[in-house]
Amino acid sequence: MAHGNPLLELRDLGQSVWYDYIRNDLLETGELARLIERDGLVGLTSNPSIFDKAITGSDLYDPFIREALAASGDSSAEDLFYHLAIGDLRAAADAFLPVYEASGRADGYVSLEVSPELAHDTDGTVRNAQALFERVDRPNLMIKVPATREGLPAIERLIAAGVNVNVTLLFAVERYQQVLEAYLRGLETRLDQGLPLSGIASVASFFVSRVDSALDPLIEERVREGEPVEHMLGSLAVANAKLAYAHYREVREGERHARLSTAGAQPQRLLWASTGTKNPRYSDVLYVESLIGKETVNTLPPDTYAAFRDHGRARARLGEGATEAAALMRRLPELGIDLQQITDRLEAEGVKAFADAFRHLLAGLEDKRARLAA
Repeated sequence: MAHGNPLLELRDLGQSVWYDYIRNDLLETGELARLIERDGLVGLTSNPSIFDKAITGSDLYDPFIREALAASGDSSAEDLFYHLAIGDLRAAADAFLPVYEASGRADGYVSLEVSPELAHDTDGTVRNAQALFERVDRPNLMIKVPATREGLPAIERLIAAGVNVNVTLLFAVERYQQVLEAYLRGLETRLDQGLPLSGIASVASFFVSRVDSALDPLIEERVREGEPVEHMLGSLAVANAKLAYAHYREVREGERHARLSTAGAQPQRLLWASTGTKNPRYSDVLYVESLIGKETVNTLPPDTYAAFRDHGRARARLGEGATEAAALMRRLPELGIDLQQITDRLEAEGVKAFADAFRHLLAGLEDKRARLAA
């Protein structure tokens, strides 16, 4: 159906659009409500980098910090952060509550990340995630857990405990397969215990543009060496994502998933993350237009969201070209490129980037705390 708004056309094609951004003025000015009403926005994601820019990069939060310090002058920087973040996410969750209810609890979610310092601590991740889930106290909250090796058992345990999970920092199809397995095992544990499956939701956030950013320079080297592989530039991240989606469809249509669905379980949808185009030679909506398909989510940073709304073309392409995608990825070892080594590095860099942003945020809040208390 033509709406004149490409974002609404994505909804008609079975893809949910979430917003990869949060700041308190998004809520206080009514802008979030407008995006929900005008564009059919149905969710929101946050991460330590987004909060770092919002809180330390502006004075918007200073009145709330003063208020928190007046109520409890001995608050640590970390206490202050969670006070501010939870305030924002509760307000966003409340704005999305009608979407959550109207969609049968499939959409309308907001996401808050566990402490990035816990990326390699299974037990610590579970404790932190459960504490945050209880503290925010909103049914449409997802807790973001990184897809590290130590994160996998945490995901399984959290799903079994009834915590909604947004699995983040996924780069490799093999790791995605392990994440989907953890989700299914968590649901099966609940089912075996006689606990309800309805209302538990999860997405697997598969990062896209960073894969091209890592592989393009290597492909360019091979081109300079005389290999006829120019066609691989700017194509491998989408091919990688298409193979993940092919695995999702295979599992989704299997007997194991059917048993869980009959008991009320939702599918763990793939969520396309890192969908802003980093290479200026590529279309600014490349990673939106290429990955449109049923039962998926795309979380868009503000610039990409505005670009797609302005000139995006909505057509379901995600299910096309799986054979070609597999052929592209098979070329990598033939070219002497170790994809697993690269996706392992991207995961490690992602974990580090979020931990660095979290530390920078806490240092900035410590400075603000001292200044505002004085």
